[in-house]
Amino acid sequence: MHAWEAIQKTVDYIEDNLSEKITTEELAAIAALSPFYFQRLFTRLVNKPVGEYVKLRRLARSCEALKNKNKRILDVALDFGFNSHESYTKAFKMAFDITPDEYRKNPIRLNQIVKPELLLNYTMIDEDVPLITDNIVIEITRKTLDFPEKYVGITGQVAISSQLPLGETTGVDTPGALWDTFHENKPNILGLIPDGIELGASMMDESGGETFTYFAGGTADDDACADEKLTIWELPAAEYVVCCFEAESFSELTTSALNKAMKYLFGTWLQVHDLVTQPFSAEKYYKTTPDATYMEIWVMPVPK
Repeated sequence: MHAWEAIQKTVDYIEDNLSEKITTEELAAIAALSPFYFQRLFTRLVNKPVGEYVKLRRLARSCEALKNKNKRILDVALDFGFNSHESYTKAFKMAFDITPDEYRKNPIRLNQIVKPELLLNYTMIDEDVPLITDNIVIEITRKTLDFPEKYVGITGQVAISSQLPLGETTGVDTPGALWDTFHENKPNILGLIPDGIELGASMMDESGGETFTYFAGGTADDDACADEKLTIWELPAAEYVVCCFEAESFSELTTSALNKAMKYLFGTWLQVHDLVTQPFSAEKYYKTTPDATYMEIWVMPVPK
C-alpha cells in the first residue's frame, strides 16, 4: 500500500465518523503506523494537523445543519463533536469570522475545508482519458477558439490569502458573493443571452500577489456594453488546456469538485507536463439538467 493510500483510509474514516470521538491512536491503527509517524505523514499529505483537520471538517459539515432553524445551535454543536455551545461558537468564529447565530440569520457563502482525494496528487491521466474518483469524473483535453467569446457581468477584487489554497482555507467566499450579486441582477442585464454559458474568470493583477480580480458573468450578444456596474470580458482566441469534470449535484460540482479539479489541473497535471499558464483561468458553467452537472476550467498554456 502506498503511503497516501493509508492516509486516505483515515481521511475517509474521519468523514464517516465526524459526530463520534476520534483519536489519533485509532487513526494511526487504521493506517498501520505509529501515532508519531502517522501525524507527521497526515500533516504532510493533507496540509493540516490531524486535530485541526477534524475540527474544520466538522465545522464545514455543520454549516448545512445550521440552516435548519428548528434545530438548536447547541444540538448542532453536539452532533458534530463539540462539547458546548461556547466551544462551537468560538471555533466557528475563528474559522469564518462570524458566529453560528449570525450565519443562521444570514447564510452567506463560506470557504470550507474540503475532504481531500489524495489519489489526484499521484495519478497522471493522458489527454482525453477520463478519471473517475470520489463521485466525480475528470478529463483533460485541448480546445481551440478560432474567435474570442464575449461575456458580460461584474468584477471584484479578492484577497488571495482568503481564498487559497483551494479547499484548505476558511472564511467568506468572495467569488461566491459576486455570483450571488450577478444572479440577483441577471434579469436586468442588457445583452445577456438567456440560458447561455455562465463564466467565472480569475485574473492576477499587479498588486504584488496580494489580490486577484474575479469576473462573474454570462454569454453576451452585440447589445452588451460596459458601464459603472458591468464589465465586458473576452475569452481570447487561442489554444487551451481544458479540465472537464462532472459531479452528482450542482452543489458538489461548484464546491468540492471544483476545488479538486483546480488542484489537479494546476498542482499535478500542468506541472508534470512542464507547463505554466497565462495569468488567468476561466470556469465555464453549463446548464444543469437532471442527467448532467458539468463544467470546465480553461487555461492558456505556456511552455516553461
